[in-house]
Amino acid sequence: MQDEYALVEGCRRGDRIVQRQLYERFAGKLFVVCKRYVRDPDEAEDVLQDSFVKIYRHIESFRFECPLEAWLKRIVINTALKHLRKQKPWEHTADVQELGPVLPQADESLPTLNYQYLLQLIQELPPGCRTVFNLYAIEGYNHLEIAEMLDIAEGTSKSQYARARGLLQQKLQSDSRTADGRIAANYSYEQRLRNE
Repeated sequence: MQDEYALVEGCRRGDRIVQRQLYERFAGKLFVVCKRYVRDPDEAEDVLQDSFVKIYRHIESFRFECPLEAWLKRIVINTALKHLRKQKPWEHTADVQELGPVLPQADESLPTLNYQYLLQLIQELPPGCRTVFNLYAIEGYNHLEIAEMLDIAEGTSKSQYARARGLLQQKLQSDSRTADGRIAANYSYEQRLRNE
């Protein structure tokens, strides 16, 4: 905590060396968050850079009411969502009521997986599905909160999540690496991603 306090105070003073230390300490973890939302590595890097500009600009508002990393992550997620909102990847999607019985059931679960492999599968999802999946399964938001964040209907959030789960299940079932258990991990994919 003392180290974080020194980082925040140095950034508040505009100390470029301390700003660089903050960047070097957190950029790797925050880039992984960017890549969960933005597939293209160059775009993810742009989102990360935009996030750090916002972080440095708004560091005065950080009050140590939560861990510094959580505050930084929140800024990165919001910046990634703003980037995605410009593209509106969830437009022209069906509402959950329209999909009816074709959706996977809630009690169906994906097997436990290697984090890197699961991240790769998530990055292959269409942007709208990927965004909602990340917010719901990894960040822990509910569908009403996601709908408000993305300015979409709650049913659209539910259908995008259901579609993401279905696509992931299809990919897993068609991938021979998941059949023999070589990529099994110790806990569920949602827990694994939340902890990374």
